Amino acid sequence: MQQYLNLLEKILTEGHKKGDRTGTGTLSIFGHQMRFPLEQGFPLVTTKKVPIKPIIHELLWFLRGDTNIAYLRQNGVHIWDHWANENGDLGPVYGRQWRSWPASRKEWGDPIDQIQAVVKQIQTTQNSRRMVVSTWNVADLPDERLSPQDNVAQGKMALAPCHVLFQFYVSPGSRPTRETPEVKETPGKLSCQVYQRSGDTFLGVPFNIASYALLTHLIAEQAGLLVGDLVWTGGDVHLYLNHLEQARLQLSREPFPSPTLRILRSAGCVPSLFDYTYEDFKLENYQSHEHIPASISI
Repeated sequence: MQQYLNLLEKILTEGHKKGDRTGTGTLSIFGHQMRFPLEQGFPLVTTKKVPIKPIIHELLWFLRGDTNIAYLRQNGVHIWDHWANENGDLGPVYGRQWRSWPASRKEWGDPIDQIQAVVKQIQTTQNSRRMVVSTWNVADLPDERLSPQDNVAQGKMALAPCHVLFQFYVSPGSRPTRETPEVKETPGKLSCQVYQRSGDTFLGVPFNIASYALLTHLIAEQAGLLVGDLVWTGGDVHLYLNHLEQARLQLSREPFPSPTLRILRSAGCVPSLFDYTYEDFKLENYQSHEHIPASISI
């Protein structure tokens, strides 16, 4: 995860001081990219402890198409509590856009399941350049002048999506031919690039990197592919001003080797991408420095 530490250093040394929606203030840069070869380990930050439990449960919650935090609370995950209304609703956030994007024309029929569609593309049309999922549904974006709860009351998202678009890419495997009978047959590799318009680099970005790495592992498993790269691209990439000392503390620590993610049930034992449970995952050899507390800017 040296790429992540390099990003912290870049923001601290080159960042512009800017205001923001929360009123906290940030150091910010615009445009940054990191690449994580997933074959070399699971990209979970080791210079502070990052819990894997909320990462797994949040992704499973997204994949369910859920937008109420009841499932998360039942599993001891409270990362969305600040934005939900009294009933636990968040409006049409990630899960709704992933699994039930409203069809804009009557003849299109039911809402569009973007995840199911992209999985089918990966399984059947691997040369496609359209294996894209978007959450930036302009009609559902919140009014920044209103509270998250008031936006939900108006049928809007409680919070605008930070990771707004992701795209998959399948690099071909190898197989023996008459000319190269010595070549060993191998599956192709699935890579994913995520575009994050706004990145809370200390608290949010490590979480987002791990979440999309997990999603790439799951879809690769379902498609019979190996994992390739996770490419993270950020727009407004920032450190909140109340996270600067925490970032410097991380930079003073030596990173440990990346852990390994194991999916305990093979694809043949799991009917679809939407049938995994928390118990299907095991993170092995995760060695990290101690947790660094930091407050969330709301």
